[in-house]
Amino acid sequence: MAPKKKKTEQPKRPAGSIAAEFENAGIVVEQPITETLETNYMPYAMSVIISRAIPEIDGFKPAHRKLLYTMYKMGLLSGNRTKSANIVGQTMKLNPHGDAAIYETMVRLSRGNQTLLHPYVDSKGNFGKAYSRDMAYAASRYTEAKLDSICQELFADIDKDTVDFVDNYDGTMKEPTLFPVRFPSILFNANIGIAVGMASSICPFNLEELCDTTIALMKNPKHDLLSTLQAPDFPGGGYILHNEAELRKIYETGRGGVRVRARYNFDKSSNCIEITEIPPTTTTEVVIDKIIELAKSGKVKEVADIRDETDLSGLKIAVDLKRGTDPDKLMLKLFRLTPLEDTMSCNFNVLIGGYPRVLGARELLEEWIAFRQECVKRRVYYDLNKKKEKLHLLLGLSRILLDIDKAIRIVRETEEESEVVMNLMIGFGIDEVQAEYVAEIKLRHLNREYILKRTEETESLKEEIAEMEGILSDPKKVQAIIIGELKDVKKKFGQPRRSMILYDAVEAASEEKEEAPDYPVHLFFSREGYFKKITPQSLRMSSEQKLKEGDGIALAVESTNRAHLLFFTDRQQVYKAHASDFDDTKASVLGEFVPAKLGMDEGEKVICCVPLQEYTGYMLFFYRGGKVGKVEMASYETKTNRKKLTGAYSEKDELAAAYYAPSDGEYLMRATGGRTLIVHTGAINPKQARNTQGVAVMTLKKNAVVDTVQPFAEGMINNAHRFRTKSLPAAGAIPKADDLGEQMSLLD
Repeated sequence: MAPKKKKTEQPKRPAGSIAAEFENAGIVVEQPITETLETNYMPYAMSVIISRAIPEIDGFKPAHRKLLYTMYKMGLLSGNRTKSANIVGQTMKLNPHGDAAIYETMVRLSRGNQTLLHPYVDSKGNFGKAYSRDMAYAASRYTEAKLDSICQELFADIDKDTVDFVDNYDGTMKEPTLFPVRFPSILFNANIGIAVGMASSICPFNLEELCDTTIALMKNPKHDLLSTLQAPDFPGGGYILHNEAELRKIYETGRGGVRVRARYNFDKSSNCIEITEIPPTTTTEVVIDKIIELAKSGKVKEVADIRDETDLSGLKIAVDLKRGTDPDKLMLKLFRLTPLEDTMSCNFNVLIGGYPRVLGARELLEEWIAFRQECVKRRVYYDLNKKKEKLHLLLGLSRILLDIDKAIRIVRETEEESEVVMNLMIGFGIDEVQAEYVAEIKLRHLNREYILKRTEETESLKEEIAEMEGILSDPKKVQAIIIGELKDVKKKFGQPRRSMILYDAVEAASEEKEEAPDYPVHLFFSREGYFKKITPQSLRMSSEQKLKEGDGIALAVESTNRAHLLFFTDRQQVYKAHASDFDDTKASVLGEFVPAKLGMDEGEKVICCVPLQEYTGYMLFFYRGGKVGKVEMASYETKTNRKKLTGAYSEKDELAAAYYAPSDGEYLMRATGGRTLIVHTGAINPKQARNTQGVAVMTLKKNAVVDTVQPFAEGMINNAHRFRTKSLPAAGAIPKADDLGEQMSLLD
């Protein structure tokens, strides 16, 4: 048996120390919500906006900048790759986040992940794929990386005071606030970030087009961007549906959307569609799952099988078609129903001078030009000072040329080392910096040949200094330098467009829904809300209708499978459907319960079903108070496929009856108390407003209301002239015994 471990004695706390620690525990301190937001929430929100999620004018977020600068200081701009774990560890000296967040940032910048149009990290190993949700990247200990060659344009002249440097989070190192990028990288690669209360979404553009546009804008501030910057260019390719108005909106305001469509080809031999490029907003798994869902629901019946055949050669989704399927028509349907066609939203929110601003492409390029001009001026000023310092030293050295022996004698005869510089200053009339330089010359260099060679640079230095001073004083020369750099970048790193532009695809993208088959049907609707669609053949075989106990047929009409159906409810709403939305059935079944089928509100009941082929004629609403509303059917027609309309009729009075009238006719109205009136709807003016209260038609006695309304037909009542009137409103007449006769049952 193992011996028991001896308990480690804990140091005793002084009496009352625990109570002191929790002295304020449980005490509620009242604080205004505004003060809480200012002291606790606002600093966090500002930190996310300024130091994390929104890119700056150099096109990078702080996390990107810290990672790339670390790799630059590690010497990874040239040479061999190193383990990603090594890079992540070194980056943590600048980035206080964890290694997982840093490595994920590096993955998205890599060539292997294919997120960027032109990656900044040259990678080796599995870095996942931007177009796949399930293809995960390998751990940092397995992959290797270095900076891509285009990073030369990010770090060029960074050591020449072109940008400001600040302390890192613990004050042990310096890091740049921006990169002195030689091209407008803010629009070069995609950049998406979500901050607090704002977000940024910048789409990528082709480098060649971007450089040409920037050069043209520098030469002509009123340059039409659309003439050179055709459209965004996505790393995953695809087709961009050209919309000039939307592109101009993006270029001027920084907000809008770009419609991107997948690219495919049809293999006739295997009857298979191969999708090889998809929009940047989706993944292969999402596309496949959506197509499978549509196939199972019966909305896409042309697909026999679908497979993900992505391999080392790139993305590929194979869709096997059923015999006789038109691949182009199927793809148009898939473009409408799946993410194979999607919109990339643009929100060009960028930090300018520490403040977030939403700028159009034109303003962003102008801001970058101003930023780059400042970088070039700072570089020239840095080189100018270096040249002046060198010239100053060489001018001092040229003085020795007059008497080298004197310089040697001064050094030799000076007893103390500290006085050598002072004696040289006195002996040759030079300042301390020049004298220090002369004193440091090796003995072997104190000869005429060496000094002449060094002083020959004096004239060329003077010319270079004059040229630099001319650049600083002339904005056009600064502009010429930037244009030259842009042309050089375009020549070295320019690539053809990956996303092709479709100029005539708008109509195809908005193709209407496939029409349902057209054939004759009989439509039945019961008072309890059950609907049946029965073919004539099925009805001939069995015409006895099955109904719930106490239910009855409210509508029985011959129509077609393409008929429009309008269901008016007791809550002033109308639900729209088509006869084709309901399955063919038999008279021997109850039918489909309409409130459940159309998703009506709980307790909502259908009071009227109207089948029609076209939106012509009128809806007649008879109210208890004696008014009648005559609404044109065109008021219920919508251009979009809306399923529900509110305010179908007036809610100011209780409804007595509702009828669809293809044309004007007579209706028999009876009030409580027995008064009866025959009204012709031609005397009522139609209204376009659906919720109209109508016009007064029947004058009612005290406490009387309209009880029943029926379409009038000759023979329903004797002496019909007694109940007609020449003007409205009218009170009607009380039927006598000989007026009603055998027709009394029709009104009961």
